[in-house]
Amino acid sequence: MLIQSDGAKLYAETAGDGPAVIFVHEFADNLQSWSNQISALSRRYKCIAFNARGYPPSDVPEDPELYSQKIAAEDINAIFEGYEIDEAHIVGCSMGAFAALHFGLMYPKKASSITMISCGYGAPKHLQKGYSEDSQMLSDKYVELGAERMAELYAEGAFRQQFKNKDYRGWLEFKARLASHSTLGASLTMLGVQRLRPSLYDLEKEIKELLVPALVIVGDEDDWCIEPSIFLKRTLPMAGLSVFPRTAHTVNLEEPDMTNRVLIDFLAMVESGRWRSKQDYMGKSALLSGLK
Repeated sequence: MLIQSDGAKLYAETAGDGPAVIFVHEFADNLQSWSNQISALSRRYKCIAFNARGYPPSDVPEDPELYSQKIAAEDINAIFEGYEIDEAHIVGCSMGAFAALHFGLMYPKKASSITMISCGYGAPKHLQKGYSEDSQMLSDKYVELGAERMAELYAEGAFRQQFKNKDYRGWLEFKARLASHSTLGASLTMLGVQRLRPSLYDLEKEIKELLVPALVIVGDEDDWCIEPSIFLKRTLPMAGLSVFPRTAHTVNLEEPDMTNRVLIDFLAMVESGRWRSKQDYMGKSALLSGLK
C-alpha cells in the first residue's frame, strides 16, 4: 500500500488484526527488519511496517528540505491517516526510535505506547558535534561509493559485529537489504534526519511531560546508546528499561525471541492498564524510606 505524506508516498505493509502496532525501522535497514516481530505479534495485533521516505519502494525525494526529524515523525502520522487509525503502539529501532519518540511528543494522544530500541547514538552533548561531522562524512561517502559498496563497509562497522558473530546468515541478509538502498535516499536521510536531529538531552523538559507508556530496550554492548537509554528511563515518567546481555545495536535482529517476549509482555501490560507511572524515589533513603 502506498500512503501519501508531505512530499512523498510511503510504502507500507500490514498483517494481523487487533490493536495497531506501527514499526519504524533504523537507518541501515527497512521494514523487512521487523519480520520476526510481525510474525509473533500479528497473531493478536494489527502490525503495520513501512519504509521511510528515501527507502524504495517508498519515494525518494530529491529535495534535501524534505528530510528532517520532524518530517520523519510526521510520516508516522501519515501512516495513521492512511490506515484511518486513531491510536497505535509505536515500535522504533535506532533512527526509528528517535522518530517514535518525536511522534509521541507531537501526538501523545495517538500513541498507545512507545518502544525505543537502541535509541541515543550521538545524543550526549559532548558527542553531538562529532556525530554531526561523522554523519556528513557518511553522506558524502554514499554519494562517492554508492549503496552497494557502502553496504560492504557499513555492515562491517562496530555496531554490527555482535550480530555477525551470532547469526552470520541473518547478517548476510541484513547486508543484502542495506545494499538495495537508494544511494540518494541514504545520503539525504543521513544529512537531514540523522545529522540535524536535536539531542535527547535538549528535549528533557518535553520528555518529562510525556505521559505515555514507554519501553526502552538496549544491548549492553551498544556502548553508544547505554547512557542515553538510562537517561530516557529516568526522564520519561512511564518508562521501563530492558537491557539485553551480550547484545549490540541491532537488538531485534540479534535477539528476536527475547525482543518478542519483552514486547509481548509490555504491550499486554499496557493494554490491561497495568503499565503505570513509576514512583519517584529520588532523594529518599533506600534504608530508611520505609520507616515512619
